Amino acid sequence: MKKLTVALIALLGFLGVSAQDSGVQPATFGISIIYNDFTSAANVRKNNLGSVFKNKEFSKLKDMTPGLAVSYTKGINKSLDYSLTLSGSLVDYPVPNKVTYGNDGLLLEGDATIRGRMLPANYLIVPYLQTGVGVSNYRSYVGAYIPVGTGMQINVFDEAYLNIQAQYRIPATEVVAYHFWFGIGFSAKLKK
Repeated sequence: MKKLTVALIALLGFLGVSAQDSGVQPATFGISIIYNDFTSAANVRKNNLGSVFKNKEFSKLKDMTPGLAVSYTKGINKSLDYSLTLSGSLVDYPVPNKVTYGNDGLLLEGDATIRGRMLPANYLIVPYLQTGVGVSNYRSYVGAYIPVGTGMQINVFDEAYLNIQAQYRIPATEVVAYHFWFGIGFSAKLKK
C-alpha cells in the first residue's frame, strides 16, 4: 500500500494541473520565513562542500538567523520567470574586514532573479534553478551579491503555491559575506 501511495504522488507530480493551460507562471505575491546561514558558508569556503557534508559541518536550523521575505513572481514564458524579493532579518552580520560590535542589526536584502523551470508552471511539483543580482544593507554597509540557487514550487489547488528555496549568496562587493539563504513560504495569484 505504501508503494502504491508513493507511486500515485509521483505520478501526480508529473501531471499538469488542468485549470492553468498555458503553463506560464501567473503573477504571484508571496511571504516566506527565511534562514541565513553564515557558518556553513564559511566552512565550505575553508574546506570544500564534500568535506562539509562528510563531516556534518552544516548548521542546524536553530543556529541559523531567521527573518521574513516578501516576493513578486511572474512568468516570462513556459520555462522562465522573474522574481523580485525583499528580505529582512535581525542578525550579527559578519561584514568582512569590518568591526560590527557584536550586536544584532537589521539586514535588508533585495534581489531580482530569473528562474529556469524544469516543467511548465501548471504542473503539481515544479523544480527550478535561479540566479540574479542583489543588494544588501546592514547598518551603514551597502553591498551587492549574486544569488545562485534552486527551489521547488508546489501547486496548492491551483490557487496558491508552496515555495521552498535554497540559495548561495556570493559577494560582488567587499562588505558582503558569503552565506546560504533558505526560504519556505506561500504565494498566491494576484488575479483569478
